[in-house]
Amino acid sequence: MMPLLEQFLNNKPLYYKHIDHNRIKVAYDRVKQNLKVPKIIHVVGTNGKGSTGRMIAHLLLLTGFDTAHYTSPHILRFNERFWLNGNECSNNLLEAAHNRLYAALDDELRDNLSYFEYTTLLALFSFEECDYLVLEAGLGGEHDATNVIHKILSVITPIDFDHQAFLGDNIESIASTKLKSIDKIAIIAMQPHAQVVDIAKETAKEKNAKLIFVEPDYQDEKIKQIAKNNHWGDFFCDNAKTALCALDALGIKYDIGNLNSWQMIGRYFAYKSNVRLDVGHNALAARALVQVMQSNTVLIYNTYEDKPYMEILKLLKPKIKKLLIIPIDSPRALNLQKLEQALKELDIDYGFFDKMIMDHEKYLVFGSFSVVEAFLKEMNEK
Repeated sequence: MMPLLEQFLNNKPLYYKHIDHNRIKVAYDRVKQNLKVPKIIHVVGTNGKGSTGRMIAHLLLLTGFDTAHYTSPHILRFNERFWLNGNECSNNLLEAAHNRLYAALDDELRDNLSYFEYTTLLALFSFEECDYLVLEAGLGGEHDATNVIHKILSVITPIDFDHQAFLGDNIESIASTKLKSIDKIAIIAMQPHAQVVDIAKETAKEKNAKLIFVEPDYQDEKIKQIAKNNHWGDFFCDNAKTALCALDALGIKYDIGNLNSWQMIGRYFAYKSNVRLDVGHNALAARALVQVMQSNTVLIYNTYEDKPYMEILKLLKPKIKKLLIIPIDSPRALNLQKLEQALKELDIDYGFFDKMIMDHEKYLVFGSFSVVEAFLKEMNEK
């Protein structure tokens, strides 16, 4: 008997120490004859994948195209990963896609596919009728589940240190893995490391691919006005430039003013007038946020064991009035004693989040998807 989607996915682990990169290719070869695949825009990088991808999808939708965006992970609801024409996919649509995908695979493939691999294929079955599917890579590039499908365009967002256990401990290794996902044409966002540009050029030469580099002054005045209207930081301006450059490369006419109606939960999202939520979790995200944080911000924070939390806290410290630790439900969570020790060493005043948000304070909820999830659940319970 076929299990429901939620039941089926709950039996799959979310994290793997070792991944068989071949099984997604085998599974895709098995199901592709049953699929009508839309035009794929593949978004790869370290930071800004979600917001850049959603900007592209948002502009495509408002230009008149049926558009989907597959992103991960979700914050509160699984359906957040599947955005279709401005809304999360319905349970009925996802369940119907699951029924078709499940039937197309044999028992061994179904059991062996990871959570992310299965949901990537699920997105393809869910979004067959779309004109465009903006497909966000997970943590990699070349071997990522999303890279089994031919794409009309690759979009490379800023590449920095993250997930070193899987991608390598130097920027050359991380960039090479991500950039090897490109096919024939790629948009390269402005990069924090010069080596990434060199590796992109080498990779493009090997693949006979065309590169389009986003220039710092690209549509700068128009984007600055939109940023002013919507209280964006510089990082959103950079992401918008990348998104617009992608649409220009595809020859799609758009109204830049439609960016005024763009928003995405967890991406420096205004939960309240004095509370911002951001799912960033690495040093690049911290460097971007410290530029837009107001002085004397109360930071609601936690992190994972494998993140450079000392570096992140040092970056944010000049803007922090106090840090409130919020518990997160994850096997990857940093040991509380280690976090407290780090805060003492850095001389950061701290306490514990008690579900109280004071109107006279300014707050930033930051550290990971799990931190934003924990905050929203606690506030909903309250």
